[in-house]
Amino acid sequence: MYGTVARTRVKPENREALKKVFERQTTDQGAPKGYVSGHMLFENDSDVAWIFAIFEDRASYDANADDPKQHEMYIEYRALMEDEPDRHDGTIEGV
Repeated sequence: MYGTVARTRVKPENREALKKVFERQTTDQGAPKGYVSGHMLFENDSDVAWIFAIFEDRASYDANADDPKQHEMYIEYRALMEDEPDRHDGTIEGV
């Protein structure tokens, strides 16, 4: 598997809206080819959020990243974040 983990800040009042945007983008609009799952972790009572996006492989991840539709989706969810996500892409391995 391949994916990204991104650190950003999300105000508490935007958490539910962000969750709904991600849910809609991966269900109603149809998940990108090769998409496995996505998760959000909020650090205790802070505005810090970690977002995980997991794909079957790097090829499907890269195809999604190059898709103009993905940029439109990014603009929508980025509006709910306080700062630009600090992304880290790589191979995901079980432990």
